[in-house]
Amino acid sequence: MNPLLDKIDTFLSRTLLVLSGVAVLALMLLATANVALRIFHIPYRGTYEVVSFLGAIGVAFALACTQKAKGHIVVDILSARYPRRVRQGVDALSGAISAAFFGIVAWQVALWGTRLAASGEVSETLKLAYHPFVFGVAGGFALLAFTCLLDIPRAFSKGWEVMQ
Repeated sequence: MNPLLDKIDTFLSRTLLVLSGVAVLALMLLATANVALRIFHIPYRGTYEVVSFLGAIGVAFALACTQKAKGHIVVDILSARYPRRVRQGVDALSGAISAAFFGIVAWQVALWGTRLAASGEVSETLKLAYHPFVFGVAGGFALLAFTCLLDIPRAFSKGWEVMQ
């Protein structure tokens, strides 16, 4: 495992995780303020748009760090009984398939963002260009693909099973 790539992955994952937390915090504050202001009949205009944009960023930016920490749900009823080498091979294959899949997802979402930017499409209520949020989601998936790609050599490194 290349320690430089691992440090880059850790830095980017943690940075996006912090930004994810900021997005979720902003989402909660905006939604709460909107509900409170509805009591006085003065809700924020476009709250639903901004909340959905922040929600997408919040989820996409947390993906890589969650993958690195193995925080996703794993059902290993059968694989826990595999011999160590077989389990390592299955983990490496899973990392390769996941990296390819999420790389394709990142690419397709980025293409969609490019089409949105080229067409000048904006959100319905606030008339806000939302392609930057789409590119942010694509970046979150790209970093997830990178993390999954690094899971391949991690599967064969000592201590990998302890991390799971």
